[in-house]
Amino acid sequence: MDALALAAAAFAAFALFVHLATTLVAARRCRVPSERPPSFENGPSVTIIRPVCGLDACEEATLRSTFALDYPHFEVLFCCASRGDPVVALIERLIAEHPQTRARLLIGEERICENPKLNNIVKGWRAAAHAWIAIVDSNVAMPPDFLQRLLATWRDGTGLVSAPPVGWRPQGTCAELECAFLNTYQARWQYAADSGGLGFAQGKVLFWRRSDLERAGGIQALATEIAEDAAATRVVRALGLHVRLADGAFPQPLGMRTARQVWSRQLRWARLRRATFPELFALEPLSGLMLPLLAAIVAAQGLEYDTAALVAAFLALWLGAEAGLAAAIGWHLTWRSPFLWLLRELALPVLWAQAWLGNGLSWRGQEMSLEPGTDGLGAPLGRS
Repeated sequence: MDALALAAAAFAAFALFVHLATTLVAARRCRVPSERPPSFENGPSVTIIRPVCGLDACEEATLRSTFALDYPHFEVLFCCASRGDPVVALIERLIAEHPQTRARLLIGEERICENPKLNNIVKGWRAAAHAWIAIVDSNVAMPPDFLQRLLATWRDGTGLVSAPPVGWRPQGTCAELECAFLNTYQARWQYAADSGGLGFAQGKVLFWRRSDLERAGGIQALATEIAEDAAATRVVRALGLHVRLADGAFPQPLGMRTARQVWSRQLRWARLRRATFPELFALEPLSGLMLPLLAAIVAAQGLEYDTAALVAAFLALWLGAEAGLAAAIGWHLTWRSPFLWLLRELALPVLWAQAWLGNGLSWRGQEMSLEPGTDGLGAPLGRS
């Protein structure tokens, strides 16, 4: 029992050390730079592609931010699959209100894969006028120095600049729970991986040098996976280049959320991670609190320590680090946050297990399947 207790103590201590280390890394990387990056008055011209589908609660605010960029040379291509989409009227109004911005709305869909978003943006990629292209989801708020920060991240050996979403302006407990997933857990781990040279793409922001993706086969190269960010990561690494994350991340205003919406979104991402990087996904339970906490309990009982006191200290250090991270960066933080972080940690093992037990996922009301031998929409391959 002593050997088991010592092993459990070692694992718990190591997990806590990793948690604290990733927190420190994220605190350094996720803080919005205090000094603005170079203005790039003579920088390269950039095409911004924004796929749109439906109207979210904060859609007007995030899309309006596209027209407030402080960058001299860029165009904007809004891509929508259907003229009947309710977002079309909003985009046409925003374009009319900002005649100084070179912006167009492209309608239509070219089916090259099972990914609706990728099918939507193909026309934007082909219509892009410039050699640098930023694909930015419609629910990402773009600060005025957005393009400067992307360009400042680019250096020798880079094949793609990305950034994870950071939950912002949540309304209600469920939206705060989504912040608990997005910020001090997912963004923390993604920036830690990037700092360790293992950066991977996040589909919210994909900033390309067009020639790199064309060298890999063009926009169709992103159709090799059901998730375009997973495909982008593989493409960049196959070229011998690196995915890098822009410091500071970029906010995604959440508005109201229901518990079902939060769970559905997290389950979709979990199943996509399982389908695209199953070896890494299998290790995800090691990234959370539950296994280290269980190990700490085993160690305390085996070594005859005060179990309650040890658990309380462990939780205080673990959750205190997250609170310090959120406070240092200015992320959403209230008295409810520690309880929602605990709820997230309890949910993570269930989410992980459910991701292995099914292949269905939902994207903006469209049901899809990861079942082998189907086209991603549940139909057998070779049939419409």
